[in-house]
Amino acid sequence: MYELLPLAIGIGLAVGLLFTELFGIATGGMIVPGYVALYLNQPLDVAATLIAGFATFGVVRALSSFLIVYGRRRTALMILIGYVIGMLMRDVPGLQPFSYDVIGYIIPGLIALWMDRQGVMQTLASLTIVACIVRLVLILVVGTELLA
Repeated sequence: MYELLPLAIGIGLAVGLLFTELFGIATGGMIVPGYVALYLNQPLDVAATLIAGFATFGVVRALSSFLIVYGRRRTALMILIGYVIGMLMRDVPGLQPFSYDVIGYIIPGLIALWMDRQGVMQTLASLTIVACIVRLVLILVVGTELLA
């Protein structure tokens, strides 16, 4: 019937663009709100993803105190470190006391990148608002039974 991921990403792109145009605040990456919207019923996954994003932000900030990290290099490093942290949180025994999964592979890096570019609170607030709007639109389009 419906493929939820492409639909969620498409709705997230449209709502995120509208949000950025209206308020001038990005939503943590173009595809991030769509992914997060699909996982809003799994709060541990969302929390793990945000923790991975915060950790990525911190690691890159620490590295930038003694490395030259700007522009494309910073973007690539954020995504790479986010990928590694996400993989560690998924696969290392003992780091997973609860049943959770980090959303996507590049999502933590994109969240960290926008935390770095526009600030932590602006990124988290805009991501939360847009992901909730995307989730509501998905409920209207496909119904609650497909999103459970």
